[in-house]
Amino acid sequence: MLERFASARIMVVDDNEANVALLRALLQRAGLRNIFTFSDPRVAVTSLNQVDPELVLLDLHMPHLDGFEVLGTIAQYAAGSYLPVLVLTADSTEEATHRALGLGARDFITKPFDAMEVVLRVRNLLETQSLYQTVRGYNRRLRDQLDMYQSVEQIERESLQIRREKIETTLNQDLLTMHFQPVFDLSTSHIVGVEALARFSDSSLRPDQWFALAASVGLGPELEIMAIQSALTLAEWLPDSTFLALNASPGTLLHPEFQNLFSEEFCRRVVLELTEHVVVEDYEIIAQALQRFRAKGMRLAADDTGAGYAGFLHLLNLAPDIIKLDISIVRDIHLDPARRALTTALASFATDTNRLLVAEGIENQDELETVRDLSVRWGQGFHLARPMTAPALHELMAMP
Repeated sequence: MLERFASARIMVVDDNEANVALLRALLQRAGLRNIFTFSDPRVAVTSLNQVDPELVLLDLHMPHLDGFEVLGTIAQYAAGSYLPVLVLTADSTEEATHRALGLGARDFITKPFDAMEVVLRVRNLLETQSLYQTVRGYNRRLRDQLDMYQSVEQIERESLQIRREKIETTLNQDLLTMHFQPVFDLSTSHIVGVEALARFSDSSLRPDQWFALAASVGLGPELEIMAIQSALTLAEWLPDSTFLALNASPGTLLHPEFQNLFSEEFCRRVVLELTEHVVVEDYEIIAQALQRFRAKGMRLAADDTGAGYAGFLHLLNLAPDIIKLDISIVRDIHLDPARRALTTALASFATDTNRLLVAEGIENQDELETVRDLSVRWGQGFHLARPMTAPALHELMAMP
């Protein structure tokens, strides 16, 4: 009956050696292997650390040290953990029972005892002890997990604070500059517009990583608005025929400060590039935010078309004036029929819907000639012109 507890350590303490021998025989026949017997309670008490019992069978009335004193010592040894004690006694008085229970006894057997009753009560106490150990182990794992989660949360909080301070320093000290990359009419090679691109004094991150970092700490709109304000200040001298492309995420479009960035007369010269790498959950809200600007002549560009989350939903739901073909589509387009087929389809879509198609990331002559042959009207990329400072752009545009 006790085979599944065969390895349990059982301590038997009784000054009657005949009782000790009988209990050992009963428990061994029931399946227990680790039984430690003591007829002297003083020796039993000093052996607690060595035996480390999981159950104690204890007589109450013994010479030298009675069972009540042994119970007190066992309680101190257990130190709050569950170490069940089964009391074996001929004293069934209420006083003895209450005193033993008060000292931590878990069960009683009255002498002379019944063999089956001993085995059953031992089994019940070992099952309770096993359940206690299981729950204790589970609670310990829970505490360990909680400690781990708390450590991770603390690390995340500290990381968030460091990242936020990094962005706040950039905002407070204006640690970004604006460069401008020309956009060319591919049929005439004339500059039709420029895209404003932020560059940071701390080059440990790419510009897109800076804006992603700002978004992760809830300061994405603030950093984008600062970049837009800087670009507007530097681009005031641009010719009337040249547009200024500014990048903004959906969250920035809904920011209160964004509504006051553009003068009414300058709206017609702005192309707002809405990146496709940010999920738009409600196109109607975005369309409403842009409505008054577009009514004043501001144009909308779907940036990075062909990459990111939304795919062609931007084209259908926001009706942009300009479609910017992502660099991943333009790269090696002269070598890939699939890229050429997609570009041809977008060029046809742009023509049919009265929109303009811009190829981004043109990096060599083969790519330039291919997109031009595929009826892409405008283009930008390192092969045409790299991003440059405002003075350098002014000098370039002044050239005949």
